Amino acid sequence: MKKSYNFGKRMHSIALATLGFGLTLCMTSCPDGVNLNNLPIDTGSIEKLVQPKDQWHSLVSESKANAQVEGNTLTYGTHTYTVNGDINFNSTDHRTPTASVTFTNIPSGYAEFEAVYNGLLGKSIQGTAAMIPMAIELYARDASIGKKCFDLLCNSSSTVDGIIRILKTKLVPSEYGPENDQYIQRYMAAALLKGADCTNAYTPQEPYTVEMCSSPNGIQESQMSGGTVYYTYILAKGWDSEQRAVDVFMPYNGTTYKVFNCPSTYTQCKNIRGTWGGLK
Repeated sequence: MKKSYNFGKRMHSIALATLGFGLTLCMTSCPDGVNLNNLPIDTGSIEKLVQPKDQWHSLVSESKANAQVEGNTLTYGTHTYTVNGDINFNSTDHRTPTASVTFTNIPSGYAEFEAVYNGLLGKSIQGTAAMIPMAIELYARDASIGKKCFDLLCNSSSTVDGIIRILKTKLVPSEYGPENDQYIQRYMAAALLKGADCTNAYTPQEPYTVEMCSSPNGIQESQMSGGTVYYTYILAKGWDSEQRAVDVFMPYNGTTYKVFNCPSTYTQCKNIRGTWGGLK
């Protein structure tokens, strides 16, 4: 695995070095009177070499719509998000979901993500946890927008930095390794959704659903962090252990929950069988 990673990095460096050598050679060998500023250099191709756009980048949009909340459902344009049930922290069954969030689409961009978080999902433990796969998918589509989503969703910059450090090496094959490197798992967000597993190419049921239950750690006060930590599981079939730990935090005197810790939601999942079809 490490060999593939290093090969991708070497090829990236060689390509850039070759490009630089060609420009230097032209500058030293072009005849007098040639204006290099007029040469047809395709800067767009250079940019793509360094950071190509994701296949689903076209779905990203910062067009705004009115967020309307009715009961436990928020509607944003044509997209809907619904919170079902509550996480039962008194239960000793940590394998059966007691709460879920269903949604028709991944948020189109940060504007929608923020509206959904502040308008509905950030007001509950299960809603906050369910926004993790949304943020992962948005990061894959557009890293700068995804980073803003994690900044909003998470409790601290150190939590965000830890997430981004892993995601930037797992979701962008042309930058950090070849497409056939099994460490690259563009489908990671889908692995957290109900119905998706490696045998069906991580195709989730629709509407998309994130199922959750409590973890044995329950609820604990954190005086050092200044709030209460709720220990939960997202139940998903993308890993050998279907319990993916998510620690959700409510600051004292806070009004919205935050993701405190969630490393098991972005660790290596089972390798896909087939071709991933993407998410809406």
